[in-house]
Amino acid sequence: MIPINKKKIINDPVYGFINISSDFVFDIIEHEYFQRLRRIKQLGLTYYVYPGAVHTRFQHVIGATHLMKIAIDVLKNKGVEISNEEEEATILAILLHDMGHGPFSHTLEHSFVTNISHEEISLLFMEEFNKIFNGKLTLAIDIFKNNYHKKYLHQLVSSQLDMDRLDYLQRDSFFTGVSEGIVGFERIIKMLNVYNNEIVVDAKGIYSIENFLIARRLMYWQVYLHKTVVVTEQILTKILIRAKQLYKFDKNLFTTPALKFFMENEIDSLEKFKSLDAIRIFSQLDDFDIMTSIKIWTNHSDKILSFLCKSLINRRLFKIEIQKENEFEKIKTDEIKQKMKVQFSVNDEDVEFLVFTGKIYNKAYSRNKDEIINILYNNGDLVDIAKASDISNVSVLSKSVVKYFLCYPK
Repeated sequence: MIPINKKKIINDPVYGFINISSDFVFDIIEHEYFQRLRRIKQLGLTYYVYPGAVHTRFQHVIGATHLMKIAIDVLKNKGVEISNEEEEATILAILLHDMGHGPFSHTLEHSFVTNISHEEISLLFMEEFNKIFNGKLTLAIDIFKNNYHKKYLHQLVSSQLDMDRLDYLQRDSFFTGVSEGIVGFERIIKMLNVYNNEIVVDAKGIYSIENFLIARRLMYWQVYLHKTVVVTEQILTKILIRAKQLYKFDKNLFTTPALKFFMENEIDSLEKFKSLDAIRIFSQLDDFDIMTSIKIWTNHSDKILSFLCKSLINRRLFKIEIQKENEFEKIKTDEIKQKMKVQFSVNDEDVEFLVFTGKIYNKAYSRNKDEIINILYNNGDLVDIAKASDISNVSVLSKSVVKYFLCYPK
């Protein structure tokens, strides 16, 4: 029997040819749980603003895996001891770090599955894979949870300078066409080092890190928190909440089988998620379940659900106002709600689906002790990038910027 060739090559539009690092990594990629990531858009509904932003979580994690391989090779060449087993485990950790994302990325976390982060669901998937593959992911799980003694391996997976962020900035810039997010990822990776068991950046790489942090801030305001992206995600969240509300009284509401499970069950804790063995149903839920249901719901008899679905499907989006100083005055929101109550003939409860407020945050750099990016100088000194940088912008980036929004039909 001729053995199956698992040394595959993926042609990636951002990095070119990517080699799959091992047979086992390929086995994970081929599994149906992992293939689901092909059906989850990396940037949710951002394509409503940037039409090219239709890339997937699958593409992102493959790219992050590619960067991880490069980073590990760089550290090995600098004398850092990383065994083949540790290398594969770290690559598996970054490969599976986004498994817990639901349809349209974060939207599901605010509607059907609450009080549970996608990281926690990612860990459940890793544990599930560990059962399927007879314990071969134990080390990867320890690295992901930061339980392994080599802390720097976890930092490559999850930190303020991890391979996840390096890939999504580069990839999201490529697919949106927003050039401000492009960073010198190759130079950043080549400047990585390990000191006192932690990832540091050689002093020669300080300007690349400055650019990386500024690019991240710009991408948040121009892409991730673009006002139209915010309003589309808010409408989608309202749709799912309304649909679940209606399902309690009308079990005939159209849903796909996977979506039906989350309609029927109130999952508001990790314990509840585990007790219902929800991981298997979650593995079948993707963007297509949501958009198929929304298309059907455009003709639903409930005028709120129908209106919200038509608004999203036909891109007749709500007006959104954003301000920095403080929350919108109640007198203004009440006035708009009163107009909508008359226009749509709805009550006080239902108007909340048409007029709503909230806030968005942007903090490009955290200066928490365990999270800072340290610059390593030739004399052995370690200095936080915010202090080492000679431009004031980096220090400013550590401040959280809050903006308030108000949405309502045009």
